[in-house]
Amino acid sequence: MTLLALGLNHTTAPVAVRERLAVPGERLGVLLRSLIALPGIREAAILSTCNRTEVYCHTEHQDPHVLLTWLARTQNLAVGEIEPYIYTHRDAESIRHLFRVACGLDSLVLGEPQILGQMKNAYQAARQAGAVGKIFSRLFQHTFAAAKKVRTDTAIGASPISVAFAAVRLSQQIFDDLSHQTALLIGAGETIELTARHLHQQGIGRIIVANRTFDRAYALAAQFGGYAIALRELPDHLAEGDIIVSSTASQLPILGKGAIERAIRQRRHKPIFMVDLAVPRDIEPEVETLDDVYLYTVDDLKDIVEENRQARREAALQAEEIIAMEVEHFLGWLRSQGATDTIRALRAQAQEHREQALERARRALRRGATPEQALELLAHTLTQKLLHTPSVQLRQAAVHERHDLIAAARELFKLR
Repeated sequence: MTLLALGLNHTTAPVAVRERLAVPGERLGVLLRSLIALPGIREAAILSTCNRTEVYCHTEHQDPHVLLTWLARTQNLAVGEIEPYIYTHRDAESIRHLFRVACGLDSLVLGEPQILGQMKNAYQAARQAGAVGKIFSRLFQHTFAAAKKVRTDTAIGASPISVAFAAVRLSQQIFDDLSHQTALLIGAGETIELTARHLHQQGIGRIIVANRTFDRAYALAAQFGGYAIALRELPDHLAEGDIIVSSTASQLPILGKGAIERAIRQRRHKPIFMVDLAVPRDIEPEVETLDDVYLYTVDDLKDIVEENRQARREAALQAEEIIAMEVEHFLGWLRSQGATDTIRALRAQAQEHREQALERARRALRRGATPEQALELLAHTLTQKLLHTPSVQLRQAAVHERHDLIAAARELFKLR
């Protein structure tokens, strides 16, 4: 039996190809049942995100072509359209790959935590589809444990490496409790949306979104229970913002020193944390000279992000060591499963000998033997039955000079 991982990701395929192989959540069950219906496929799971689509299988096939053909067919593609972008891993390498993916070491953003939740969802979908057996159940539980160990024992996820997240982390250093603060976000693009998401996750008290197009401001604010205003209304709301983050495409500054001075007076000099993520700048540089204002630009945050990215790279080296150890642990368990059938057969045979010896002792008692005589008979019969076949086999091993078998027997039974 073989463990196979087959797929593509952001490093091997452009987004146009990844989109064509993406599997919607509602199709997972159907595809998994189709996959395990293939000859030789024992267990399976499918992980599909915006950056990767991967198929994991416990299979009788060494050749991944069966999986490749199935994957292309289910997505209405020719094999040749996706084959140049596909990678495969077998056995130990497939286990290592699974662990690395779960830990965020194979992600576009090194160490990102979302992938672990996506992998847990993939596992649950596989279980619900009846595609998980003993091996995959143990493999995925071990994967989740390895990911937790990496998160606990390394700093892989401790340092923010997006400017939006870095901005939120800095705001937490200035305001101990974000639940009492108001964030005023200027713009409605991807960076502001990401900032809003991080602030919301950190329990920000209130979010105001200002944008030139009110509808876009409203759509973004509604996602996080916020309040939308048009950009022209900004001067009336500046004083409400404890945290102000701006990222627009304006060619001229939106916030000047005078407007911020007025806001500070209205706030009775309560501090304002300001982050200008726009290029060119949305906030006049002179604002930095004001008391009670903490102003950071995108360049300031980029320096922080680069330091954090280096910290994650160093943590990733520690993570790789942990993963190597965890792979060996799982392989040890996997190898032990090869003896399971033999152990089960040995125990069944011993149980049969026990019943036969016990029945013979009972018959002796019925014929008038004393309990001591019956016990002697039981012990003698059971010993003879248990040792007869191994003794015959060892004699034959000696005749044929199978010294390896004799040595194995001495080790197996711990004979001096």
